[in-house]
Amino acid sequence: MSYEVASGIVDPMSTVTTSRTRSSTSASPSAPVRPRARPDWRLRFGALSLIWGFSFLLIKVGTEGYAPFQVTLGRLVFGTAVLMAAMAVKRERLPREARLWGHMAVAAFLLNALPFSLFAYSELTIPSTLAGICNATSPLWGMLLSLVALSEDRPTRVRVAGLALGFLGVLTVLGVWQGFHGLDATGTAMALLASLSYPVGWIYVRRTLAGTGNSHLAMTGGQLLLATVQLAVVTPLFTSVPEHFAFVPLLAVAALGALGTGLAVLIQYGLVAEVGPTTAQMVTYFIPVIATAAGVAILGESLRWTTPVGALIVIAGAALTQVRGRRA
Repeated sequence: MSYEVASGIVDPMSTVTTSRTRSSTSASPSAPVRPRARPDWRLRFGALSLIWGFSFLLIKVGTEGYAPFQVTLGRLVFGTAVLMAAMAVKRERLPREARLWGHMAVAAFLLNALPFSLFAYSELTIPSTLAGICNATSPLWGMLLSLVALSEDRPTRVRVAGLALGFLGVLTVLGVWQGFHGLDATGTAMALLASLSYPVGWIYVRRTLAGTGNSHLAMTGGQLLLATVQLAVVTPLFTSVPEHFAFVPLLAVAALGALGTGLAVLIQYGLVAEVGPTTAQMVTYFIPVIATAAGVAILGESLRWTTPVGALIVIAGAALTQVRGRRA
């Protein structure tokens, strides 16, 4: 998920280039080396949008059978397993420097353990549609924080207008003129705090883990492993072992981890390498649309006119905050 949803996901943790080089010595003219065929990037883009859009539905289903911390722990276990399998196939190793592991532990908390848990807790009291829309505010928080934390990221009139428009959309979704009628303030605040945690994490990553020389896969695999350990320590303190394991919620948690956390990361890195970060991050704007449609069509969640209208305003504002000047 937006998770995984930030423009900083491209190169904060690695100096690995995305350009492809050709060998001039090993390939024979009569036997050219052909790259492995992959589905068209548009298909992978659509798949990533669906996976992350349905993640909020899967969280809701998972919390119907398990405690939020258990849902998050299961999600991280399955997601980490997918990345570890990918690392084994590509014969990549986890980073070895102790300093990197310390920084990755903080990144794991801010980008995985904290937001995943907050979203799971928020969906105990708010619909998955609202959680998905709150997730779309991450670029808004990111721009607001970058103006303070990243001196090189100068504001422009367009981006400031996008920031104002985006938060106007949030107020529209919440129906502020109606006194937030029918919405749980605590659950909504948790979802918004989860969305804020992502850009905070990426700013930290950008400042501490840039240019390590390790691959994205190795760094992310280590990060998810640390987040799993963090939740494994916390979960027994606040929950008890389930008396029975509900099958459908368990299946939802497995899909949330294996697809929404593990496979989605691999798809996104492939998209970034092929079409660049600007196009790849456009998936952010499809997530709330899919999350809303899934919540209404499958879970039967109610939909007020303020929800889709506000969501469109949030998406438009978030898109404007990503507009860069010519110098950038």
